[in-house]
Amino acid sequence: MMSSVAGKPLIHEPTVKIAAEADAHGLPDGFVGRPRQRARGLAHGLVDDLSGRIRDGALRPGDKLPTESEIMRAFGVSRTVVREALSKLQAAELVETHHGVGTFVLQPRAGGMFRLDPGEIATSVDVLAVLELRISLETESAGLAASRRTEEQLLVMRQALDEFERNVGVAGDTVAPDFRFHLQIAQSTGNPYFADIMSHLGTTIIPRTRISAIRNFERGGAYLSRVNREHEEIYAAIARRDPESARAAMRIHLTNSRERLRMAQEEAQKVAAGAASP
Repeated sequence: MMSSVAGKPLIHEPTVKIAAEADAHGLPDGFVGRPRQRARGLAHGLVDDLSGRIRDGALRPGDKLPTESEIMRAFGVSRTVVREALSKLQAAELVETHHGVGTFVLQPRAGGMFRLDPGEIATSVDVLAVLELRISLETESAGLAASRRTEEQLLVMRQALDEFERNVGVAGDTVAPDFRFHLQIAQSTGNPYFADIMSHLGTTIIPRTRISAIRNFERGGAYLSRVNREHEEIYAAIARRDPESARAAMRIHLTNSRERLRMAQEEAQKVAAGAASP
């Protein structure tokens, strides 16, 4: 059980009552949730709490967060709430999750998240809908591919990722190898309907093909490098024939994209509302 990060407790000035509750539930020393306010979403409250600790320096780059179960006990929330909160933190590029290893605090990056133009809100709504479909579809396809893929299919995935990585360095085309990687996973399920759906959707499933803000943001390379790291997590799980890890890695990858776009969409809606007000 982890009692602190980098020698520092993970909470500031806990009350005696909350500390006693932590002891009674066997929580890690120093990691105790503050009482949540019901008027706010539980996941948003947890995001505010953890992101505040990151900004305050209580959680520093490289620090490992407690496990999902420990956070659930500390804050009195469900696993679904914890996973949603971690997805939002990943989308904000505050943390990074390595399945089977843990979630780690990232070094804050200059420039932050991409900014969505208010004129692209309608398009972003449709892209979000496609991402929701992909989460359901591709999470399961990754698990099946891990169980059923052939060595030849695994090689095609490897070649797609290698091309993706090469093109990041030279500002080349990353959309084609990105789509080829995901399509090959669908084909590796052995169920033709997965591949049929992916082929029908085509490269428009890649958000940056439809949202100019993402294309502009990706030119720095950091965004695409992160996408490729997530791809590598999926590939590694499929290569070692680990269906559950493959599902988890795919879900993390697509949920990060969804949450990043949703956050940008919310900011764009605020800008549009402000411009429309007298």
